[in-house]
Amino acid sequence: MQTLISCCVTLVSIGLFLIAPVLMAPTHSSMCTPLRTINDSLSHRRRYMKHNFPIEYTIKVHNREIFRLSNISRMKLRTEGLNDLVLQRLWFQVYQGVLKKILWVLPTRHPSRPYTAELERRFKDAQAVFMQSHPAEVFQEDLPEKIQDIWDSLTEKPENMPESSWRFATPKSLLDNLCRTMYCLFSECFSNADVQEDYCEVSHWRKGRKKDIQPES
Repeated sequence: MQTLISCCVTLVSIGLFLIAPVLMAPTHSSMCTPLRTINDSLSHRRRYMKHNFPIEYTIKVHNREIFRLSNISRMKLRTEGLNDLVLQRLWFQVYQGVLKKILWVLPTRHPSRPYTAELERRFKDAQAVFMQSHPAEVFQEDLPEKIQDIWDSLTEKPENMPESSWRFATPKSLLDNLCRTMYCLFSECFSNADVQEDYCEVSHWRKGRKKDIQPES
């Protein structure tokens, strides 16, 4: 009897060991190349998203598309069992809409249009790799209720949204948020073996802090 119990415990332990990497899987290695390619483009965001626009120029976006590190922190605190894979799915959903809105306001001959179009193309490439690097059933699973509410609001037709759903933001601030949340949610792709960094901490990104990542030009 004791032997049987020991065997059962061993099998359960093995099962948990096998399941754990699925629940807590790190960023798939295939994601890092396309994300770093996005990061290369983002290093020029000051020039294309600030210098090429009038001072204080803003665009209209859904309030859920102002997606900052603080939003990630709040969701982790308030949503039980929330894992990074769900947040990564939400990240792609948010920023595909943001990039479309920036492109939409740019005239064909605007100097920032080719840059934005290329950034969107790189983003779509990364999104495709993301979809391919996980089993299809992962994307069919129900999202936590609070995340589903955000998802539904992002996919709602604009004409059906109340005016209170909209905010105004500068193009550069939107790409700043894209960059910082990307580092937070896909940190393995940007980690430095010599320096321990927490990219999800707002303090890491404060102006004036000396850092050797993500220069802007």
